[in-house]
Amino acid sequence: MEAQHDRVAASLAAAGEALPAWEERAGEAERDALVPVLAEHRAVLLEHLDDEEESLLPLAARHLSAHEWNRLGEHFLASTPKPKLLFFLGMVLEEADRAERASMLASLPPAGRLLWHTVGRPAYVRRVRAVRRTAAPR
Repeated sequence: MEAQHDRVAASLAAAGEALPAWEERAGEAERDALVPVLAEHRAVLLEHLDDEEESLLPLAARHLSAHEWNRLGEHFLASTPKPKLLFFLGMVLEEADRAERASMLASLPPAGRLLWHTVGRPAYVRRVRAVRRTAAPR
């Protein structure tokens, strides 16, 4: 896992080095230099996240009480800026299936659901469209 963390950090640093040239000129040469770097970072990150999901989540389920797990969630909520929380919620909801989305949204307090539908989702859709230049997410 630590070696993967090092690879993720290295691939992210490589992306950070390639990005300024693309941001400045956004030409074909800069694009062609950036795309493989981003593809490598994506591959390394997905491998790592898949391994974490396969290895660490079962360990957490065996060794953390429900209270301890909930405290982790509370810490995340308390320490993450609200606009980022809404963006993260959009990312999670986009990857969830219909039943998971319904369950996650139902678990939000009414004010949270209202905030998601009126502020969070529209902002997420705008951001995704701008970045992907494709249709809106699910």
